Amino acid sequence: MKYQVFENADGVARGAAKIIAAEARVAVAGRGRFILAVSGGRTPWLMLRALAGESVPWPDIQIVQVDERIAPEGDPDRNLTHLWESLLSHTPLRPEQIYAMPVEANDLEAAAGSYARTLRQIAGTPPVLDLAHLGLGPDGHTASLIPGDPVLQVADADVALTGIYQARRRMTLTYPMLNRSRRILWVVTGAEKAEMLVRLRNGDASIPAGQICPDNALVLADRAAMP
Repeated sequence: MKYQVFENADGVARGAAKIIAAEARVAVAGRGRFILAVSGGRTPWLMLRALAGESVPWPDIQIVQVDERIAPEGDPDRNLTHLWESLLSHTPLRPEQIYAMPVEANDLEAAAGSYARTLRQIAGTPPVLDLAHLGLGPDGHTASLIPGDPVLQVADADVALTGIYQARRRMTLTYPMLNRSRRILWVVTGAEKAEMLVRLRNGDASIPAGQICPDNALVLADRAAMP
């Protein structure tokens, strides 16, 4: 696992955008497409806005969600709401290039299975992401892999549901799916993340983030998050 440190969150966002753009160019040149999985959060939305200003082969990009809250379309809690706002108005990306987690379905278990099939259709069997962008919570969670939740034990599915966490259930990519990624890009900002960043760096598997494979992983952090 490698680290790059920036002065502040804006620097992290711009740095992450440059890395994603470079990875996209390489993937498209070599494989004809780039499949990006995006998490939510304030710095990631800055990252995506910065990505709009980079040289990106937009027609060959496919974006999937790392996780999503169970909430109606357009809800400000939804990662998708901010994903659309960050990209569709500022890039040539078309709506059909963003694959939304189907969290509005009545049967959420079936919906998780449907999203797993979508991943296989666009990323192979088993599906492999070119780059998964992840954040780090002050409690050590990443994606919606939440401390103490049974979702941490899911080993036979690429997409799963959580219990209630911060007032919402979630749909999330699981460890098997994330750990197949060609590249993991951690974006970590804020002093409240410093303790967990140390534990992540030390490979502490007792926190959810510590069970993400460190091979081919890069951490971008601001100075506040660095211990």
